[in-house]
Amino acid sequence: MRKLSVLVLLLILSCNTKKVHPPIVLQTDFGLKDGAVAAMKGVIMGVDPALKIYDLTQEIPPYDIWEAAYRLRQTAEYWPSGTVFVSVVDPGVGTDRKSIVLKTKSGHYFVSPDNGTLSLISEQLGIAEVRQIDEAVNRRASSGASYTFHGRDVYAFTAARLAAGVISFAEVGKRLPDSVTMIPYQKAIMENDTIRGMIPILDIQYGNVWTNIPDSLMHNFMYGDSLTCSIKREGNLFFSGRIPLVKTFGEVPKGNVMAYYNSLTQFSIAINQGNFADSFHISTGPEWQIACWK
Repeated sequence: MRKLSVLVLLLILSCNTKKVHPPIVLQTDFGLKDGAVAAMKGVIMGVDPALKIYDLTQEIPPYDIWEAAYRLRQTAEYWPSGTVFVSVVDPGVGTDRKSIVLKTKSGHYFVSPDNGTLSLISEQLGIAEVRQIDEAVNRRASSGASYTFHGRDVYAFTAARLAAGVISFAEVGKRLPDSVTMIPYQKAIMENDTIRGMIPILDIQYGNVWTNIPDSLMHNFMYGDSLTCSIKREGNLFFSGRIPLVKTFGEVPKGNVMAYYNSLTQFSIAINQGNFADSFHISTGPEWQIACWK
């Protein structure tokens, strides 16, 4: 009788245990001035109200696929395996570009148009498998006449079904070759005592310039050294000068240019309590090149 009571208790507890769904993280260039993001969240909640939705950002500059790629690379590794990311920066919406779900070797999922958005995350976390979304199955009901809001009708809907366990990854659609559309860019390299890289992003609030050069490549440069750096865009020079490499902003006077390692331990340039990007008209993307030497 006691064993039966224990079994009944365990059965009751198992029935009352709620399934924990992986989180869904949204990124778009929609902004928050209208209802587009709220509509996507409504579709997700309509699939399963137990799903939890978080914002990576809704403020990607319009059509800026490169920045979308970088923000995924900046944040995804800090989310638990199984997290489903939805990234909608889609200037080609309605065209023949593919709608895909990428599963990385880390177990994260990325729902996105295959337009370069997944360039950096595929390099960082590795590609386990890529599937094309089958819109005959994974599309919001009665949305077939809409050609310009796949974020709501296809991506949010598919992500919700995947996170809620309504579909398996295999049921997303047919498997594609294990590759995604890549945006070409200057990789960080050491070449004849010169470090070369590019400017993927700005520390927007402060105008600091972040590069893709990791501290591990900067072994020839010590704190306290002065470096000569040049920043060019398509051959045009925007900055050239000597810069001290320091640990903290407080090591240089207010208004002085400095080099440091950012929160991702990548080489960066700033003006202490100033805006380097505005001062020298620096922007971001694969066409922005940086070189530094002693």
